[in-house]
Amino acid sequence: MFSKVDVNGENQAPLYALLKDAQPGDGDSPDITWNFEKFLVNGDGDVVKRWAPPTTPEDIGAELDDFR
Repeated sequence: MFSKVDVNGENQAPLYALLKDAQPGDGDSPDITWNFEKFLVNGDGDVVKRWAPPTTPEDIGAELDDFR
């Protein structure tokens, strides 16, 4: 079981600060808006892409092939 962590705001977990700094998203705020926001981190540890919650794994499958 995992504990709950903050993904936005003053007490956000460092991982989410790093992800959002690297890929701030398309909106006015880099905040994570809802569950199932997706980030792609390549083999070098670079955050290379961010997808909004409604995006399904099937929608991003072709893009993932570029990183294999």
